[in-house]
Amino acid sequence: MIEEAVNDDEQDDELFEHHRIVADPKQSLVRLDKFLMDRLPNVTRTKIQGGIEEGFIRVNDKIVKSNYRVRPADIITVSLPQPPRDTDVKPENIPLNIVYEDAYLMIINKPAGMVVHPAYQNWSGTLVNALAYHFESLPEMPGNTGRPGLVHRIDKDTSGLLVIAKDEDTLTGLAKQFFDHTIERTYNAIVWGIPDPPSGTIDKNVGRSLKDRRVTTVFPNGDMGRHAITHYELLQDLRYVSLVQCKLETGRTHQIRAHMKYLGHPLFNDAMYGGDQILKGTTFSKYKQFVENCFKALPRQALHAKTLGFVHPKTKEWMQFECPLPDDINDVLARWDNYVKYN
Repeated sequence: MIEEAVNDDEQDDELFEHHRIVADPKQSLVRLDKFLMDRLPNVTRTKIQGGIEEGFIRVNDKIVKSNYRVRPADIITVSLPQPPRDTDVKPENIPLNIVYEDAYLMIINKPAGMVVHPAYQNWSGTLVNALAYHFESLPEMPGNTGRPGLVHRIDKDTSGLLVIAKDEDTLTGLAKQFFDHTIERTYNAIVWGIPDPPSGTIDKNVGRSLKDRRVTTVFPNGDMGRHAITHYELLQDLRYVSLVQCKLETGRTHQIRAHMKYLGHPLFNDAMYGGDQILKGTTFSKYKQFVENCFKALPRQALHAKTLGFVHPKTKEWMQFECPLPDDINDVLARWDNYVKYN
């Protein structure tokens, strides 16, 4: 149940590189699965073929088939969803924006650019490293080992609210609410275009893309992926872009980003989902320069976890939190508002 909750939110679902093999300059042409049989100890050919089919094994960062013939200087990478090694979390004195804290839990307003937990290429400087330092000064409590309990996550370039449990009972209680989808979460996002109708519900399965497992895609027929529901509402019409509120009923990986793209409105400057291109507007060079300046002012997907509501596992009281939009999103909204007024 806890595993479901922790992995069940609008977070990055990255692949972590475990092996990188560079073919010899004089490498003879040989099938990829056979090539790897000699280089990956204790791995069967069946598992290698399965990894190739799933997209975990790539050649020159491209998905290939098992019968691909390795060529000289080819770069073969084996990447998996989990990090290649476990690492003790090192406490780091990193400032935290703590919205609320009591003896059982805390609410954090995570800035964009901060990775939530240590992983491949990000073993330090994460929210968990900061929490570990913070928890060192806390009194010992039953079930508190000095390490925070992540109940859910948001991805590196999404800002906003996260709840952290301080003991096992609180962790379990919060995790059950995530599992039962009784947690209330709303996000604000700048998207390309104006949704029509201005409010609605996207009830479409989402799952890893069959072409690129780093990306979440919508399976409209419901034959693949996991059930996902996003309620959206237009908040501000800015002609070429708009500010929308997305309320999660479920919280799958990249759910909002995938659902809004499916609706025809990718998040502004969301490189993974095509929002870093000019998708609406004119062909004038002045407009293109304006959009490029907005991209520079907001160098990430325009997504912010704005509200969070749940029943406190100990007091049984309803807790509701809200944090304002960060400066980078407010700045770009002001730029667009000014642009549409005078152009």
